[in-house]
Formats: sequence, C-alpha cells, structure tokens
Amino acid sequence: MKLYHGSTVAVEAPRIIRSDFGRDFGFGFYTTDIKEQAERWALRRRRTAQRNGIANARAVVSVYEFDLEAARNSLMFKDYPSASMDGLELVVACRSDKDFTHPYDVVTGKIANDSVGETVSYVLAGVMRKEDAIERLKFQQINDQLAFCSEHALTFLKYISNYVVEA
Repeated sequence: MKLYHGSTVAVEAPRIIRSDFGRDFGFGFYTTDIKEQAERWALRRRRTAQRNGIANARAVVSVYEFDLEAARNSLMFKDYPSASMDGLELVVACRSDKDFTHPYDVVTGKIANDSVGETVSYVLAGVMRKEDAIERLKFQQINDQLAFCSEHALTFLKYISNYVVEA
C-alpha cells in the first residue's frame, strides 16, 4: 500500500522524534494513505514555518510503499476504525502525558483535526465526559492516520519519492 507524509522537507529515512507535547497515538512517524490529506499537512507545515521566519519553506510530500501483510505478521498493531472509548482513552493518555508509552508498533485510526482536537481537549480539561466525546466524534469527518511507533515498524516502510505541493 502507498503511504504519504507531509512536511517541509523530503523524509527519506523516517525516524521517531520525541517532543515536549504528546501526539494522538504517542511519539511516532505519522503517515496517511490519503494523498490529499498529506498535501494539506505539508501546506500547513509550510505556513507554520513561514510564520516562524523561514520564508523559503516548501510543502513536501514523501511517498512510501508499505507491505501491510508482512507488517501484520511481524508487528503489534492496534487499529481504531471508528470512534471508540478505547481509542479516545489512548489519545487522552498520549496527549496528556508525554512519558506515556504503549506496546504497539503501529497504531491506525483517525486523525485529530481541529474539531476532534477540541473535543479531546474538553475531555482533558474535564469539561466533557468521555462518553459524550465518543458520540460527538462519531459525527466528525475524520481522515486516516498510521503511526509507526517503533524503530522496527519503520523498517517496513520503503521510501519511493517525494514531490513539492504548489498552492
């Protein structure tokens, strides 16, 4: 299967980088199987870089081949095909505790766009019950993401190419 990653640079050798803030499925290398979604990510990152003074920032999408069948035979996967309590609890744990770890090599699920991120922040702040958040998330149009959460998982990604998004 083809996977895409949006950034300001070509990423030929993906790595897992830890930062000061949590990610939906923990620290990992995030991809999508939706080309247009990766292009939106790349454009957003370029705008952020330009606001931060990098005038010549580019929007770059890196393309990979991923052998899903081989990976499923060798790696520990956790799949969240739709909004669920288990998925929400993982996102809350990963976003609220940067030291939180889980045992999965690859986590697949839905991306936290701005409205989903808002819902998760309401849960984190104690303003919304998790049960109500799940109901709200069921009605969101959410795109797919695949998070590679271990170095071993990254060995199943084969870099193919990259291209610059013009917009």
